[in-house]
Amino acid sequence: MAKQTTVRLPEELADDAEAVARVKGTSVNQLIVDSLSAEIDRVRTDKDFTQRAKRLLERDKELLERLAN
Repeated sequence: MAKQTTVRLPEELADDAEAVARVKGTSVNQLIVDSLSAEIDRVRTDKDFTQRAKRLLERDKELLERLAN
């Protein structure tokens, strides 16, 4: 099941996305999905990113535990 969302793109970026999608023979939606998926794959292998994410999650966990008490 797909989740629908709205993305506001600067006009020039939207025009470029339409051109790239058209040449690739795909939709702008699919171009965005593919691009976002590639970026998520990239950051998952970025050790600095994953370390920062872990620190943020730990801090959030600590805050939630404090609020729960």
